[in-house]
Amino acid sequence: MKYILLSFSFLFLVSCGDSHKIIDKPVTFDEDRKELTLEYLSERYGLDQVEAFIIPKMIVLHWTAIPTFEKSFEAFKNSTLPNWRPDIKSVSGLNVSSQFLVDLDGTIYRLMPEQTMARHVIGLNHCAIGIENVGGTDEVPLTDAQLKSNIWLVNYLADKYKIDYVIGHYEYTNFEGHELWLEKDDGYRTQKTDPGTAFLAAVKEATKSWNFKETPE
Repeated sequence: MKYILLSFSFLFLVSCGDSHKIIDKPVTFDEDRKELTLEYLSERYGLDQVEAFIIPKMIVLHWTAIPTFEKSFEAFKNSTLPNWRPDIKSVSGLNVSSQFLVDLDGTIYRLMPEQTMARHVIGLNHCAIGIENVGGTDEVPLTDAQLKSNIWLVNYLADKYKIDYVIGHYEYTNFEGHELWLEKDDGYRTQKTDPGTAFLAAVKEATKSWNFKETPE
């Protein structure tokens, strides 16, 4: 429960006083990825678009469960899913990714434009900005530096867009039946635990001034 025990003064400082920068390190977004993304929007959500554009309404926090930035980036870089993801490849060949990836030292990388769809959360990709965090395992837990960067990023994004929800990946199925939920396949679900309840609680506590909506029960 490390993150829940952070003091209110610390949370205030990281939400208001820290300065961060975003480093652009784009994944491949070629014609294959664009075509697969538009296909995903159409087949999964019934959204026929000419550009892979989203209107952000939520932020979803993740962990990669991969121990290094280099390997995490490599997992997202290519346009199509690698062979080690057969669990979701039958649904779409589009590779997973997110708009942001935060390294263990807190460095923030932008992998895709914020309003370009990334495949990172079932049912909600059409309206969700994803923040992936390197690590998240017992051997490589999330760090205080990552926590501070996630708080900064949520504040940055909430200042730019009309963000209604900040959720952990493990909460995504709570949106089934919600107006934002568009996944057509009732059998397409995966079980998630990221980014951990304590990490999410600390981010929400530090950004509560935005009055985000509560995740549906």
